[in-house]
Parts: sequence; structure tokens; C-alpha cells
Amino acid sequence: MPKHLEDLSENDLWLLSFYRTSEIAGALFFGRVARSVRPGPLQVDITHHFADEANHARWWTECIADLGTAPLNLGRAYQDDYLGTAGVPANVMEVLAITQVFEKRAIGLYNRHLKLPGVHPRIGETLARIMTDERWHIQYVRAALRDQERVHGPDEVRAALKRFDAADEAVFTKLLAEYGERFPYVTAEPAAVR
Repeated sequence: MPKHLEDLSENDLWLLSFYRTSEIAGALFFGRVARSVRPGPLQVDITHHFADEANHARWWTECIADLGTAPLNLGRAYQDDYLGTAGVPANVMEVLAITQVFEKRAIGLYNRHLKLPGVHPRIGETLARIMTDERWHIQYVRAALRDQERVHGPDEVRAALKRFDAADEAVFTKLLAEYGERFPYVTAEPAAVR
């Protein structure tokens, strides 16, 4: 990653734009979910999650601007293939399951990126700031999934997590086949990123 502004490579710009695009997709997804979930504590948490994702997209936009350029328009987000592979969640429990799997992937990628030698301080600051929110996302979703076990049963929740985890592996493997060179911190099997 760049040590100085003039060192921001085309690949670095692509990767930061990829993060931004994924955060925008997450905000749009959670905005729709927040509109449809019943009033109560989960609605509050999902609305908070929606706002976090929108802020993350803003923070990436600001980071890229601070590095002297503008984000690339990548067109598609990681989640576009994700929902195509996993299917659209059929209920709140499935929304939570797919969210848990995806958030673990995201924080794993951000964590690996942050550990790269020579990460520009502005990029490192953005990664660390977002990871704080991502940890909370994983915590509230884990608790909400435990609540969903009372409605759907533990076996159905585990099956949904397994299904979405398999879809995540397939999508990530496809992403690496197509754009693997764009991820300098991914050198092992896709599952090792977690």
C-alpha cells in the first residue's frame, strides 16, 4: 500500500473502491431490511447497521479523496454475486445468517489488509475505524440469531449459516479467480482469510 500520496497505485485505488462499493451495497440492503422488520430492538439494531454501512462508504470516499483521487465506479459489488449464489434470504433469520457470514468475511479482509506492511496511515485509520463497527455487527447478529433459534429452532439456524457459509466460499473463490491479484494480503486458501 502507498507510503506517500504519489504512491497510490491503480490497484490500491481499485481495492479501496471495491470496499466502498461493498459498503454502499450493504447500506442499500440494510436500508430495505430496516424498512421491513417489525418494530423493536432488532429494528433499532438493523437501522443502526444501515447507518454504519452508509458511514463506511462515506469514510472510504473521504479516504480516497484525501489520497488525492476519486473512487472508481466498479458497477458490481461483492454482495451482487453473493445473493445470486446464496439466494435471497427468505426471512429475518436468513437475513441475520447471511449477515453473520458476510460480516466475518469483511472483518477478516479488513484485518488482513491492516496488517500489511507499509499501509498508508490514512487507509489504516479508515480500516480500524470501520472494524470497530464490524465487531459490533457480528456481536448483535450473533445475539439475534440466538433469539431466532426460539422461532426457527437451532438446527434450521445452523443449516442457514452452513448454506450461506458455503455460498460465501464459492463467491470468494470466484472473486479471487477473477481479481486475486487485486488482494495483496490474500495468499492462502480463501477459508484461511477468516
